Amino acid sequence: MPVKSRSGNSATVPATVCIVRLSALGDCCHALPVIRTLQDAWPTTRFTWIIGSTEFGLLGSIPDIEFVILDKSQGFKGLRQLRRKLLNRRFDLLLHMHPSMRANLASAQLKADRRLGFDRARARDLQWVFTREQIKARKRQHVMDSFFGFAEALGVTDRSMRWDIRLSDEELEFAKKIIPAERPAVVISPCSSMLRGRKLNHRNWLPERYAAVADHAADRWQATVILSGGNSAAEKNFAAKIVGECRNRPVNLVGQTSLRQLLAILGKASTLICPDSGPGHMATAVATPVIGLFASTNPDRAAPYLSREWLINEYPGALQAEYGLSVNDADWGKRIHSSKAMERITVRQVTATLDRLLSALQAN
Repeated sequence: MPVKSRSGNSATVPATVCIVRLSALGDCCHALPVIRTLQDAWPTTRFTWIIGSTEFGLLGSIPDIEFVILDKSQGFKGLRQLRRKLLNRRFDLLLHMHPSMRANLASAQLKADRRLGFDRARARDLQWVFTREQIKARKRQHVMDSFFGFAEALGVTDRSMRWDIRLSDEELEFAKKIIPAERPAVVISPCSSMLRGRKLNHRNWLPERYAAVADHAADRWQATVILSGGNSAAEKNFAAKIVGECRNRPVNLVGQTSLRQLLAILGKASTLICPDSGPGHMATAVATPVIGLFASTNPDRAAPYLSREWLINEYPGALQAEYGLSVNDADWGKRIHSSKAMERITVRQVTATLDRLLSALQAN
């Protein structure tokens, strides 16, 4: 018998829901408010999330979601392990929110009465073979809006824009020691993840320009400037170049924090400056404004969702210069693989936006 969800829609509320979204950090951050929305609409439903190990490191402490890790490094062995974990379980509903072949194979390891995936145009890597229902086809959406299409397909239209990622006292204390309470804190996460097979990530800005922005924040605002990033040699070398160009030495935490420690730092920071990368969406999850630097990817699709006001957008000009295309004519996910794209963003653009943002925070 149909029951009414808290959203007011008359529908059969599933007892169990399984979500497949393995990666990446940013996309998992986008998916979480959708799950929160469904939790608020269906308070008696139990949610299970199949997720990658890196992403579990950020989200795994959430108490009201069961996480099942797929170890992607194990290949088919990891899939067999996943099948054994779920062998005696059957879900009322599968939300297949990851159109990739690995995620398709992961979804095939579980049993579900309903299997909901993307519409045919967005169901990459044959995802439609692994689902029986599709969300409504929509064009040119932000990634988070496309994920909310799953809630809408289930009759839940009131969004809950909350993340509620629980952090430990130790993680919060770590951030407190890094960021003085009496001064603004500007976090710079300069590197986007390295694209497979490429020696250079064209989403990254220039180290000397990051240094100029860092010095501006320290000189004008007496801000604590913090560099963050992963443990790769490329990120450490990039950070070293920034530090070498700075007059005011920033706090260099590149390679020295866990994802959850970084989330704690972002939660106490005044702002984050970064290119198209996962930390921008992590900052969104803790309500920290992001100055997003976009020229090689389309911010209408991938910008930090709640920080459009602080966006630096040189994508249209870079797209026209490199390919002779307007944003409306280009494929929605088209990237510009040229170092010239990010060079279009000037120090002045970033410092002016930083001044505007810090002034607004100070006024409040």
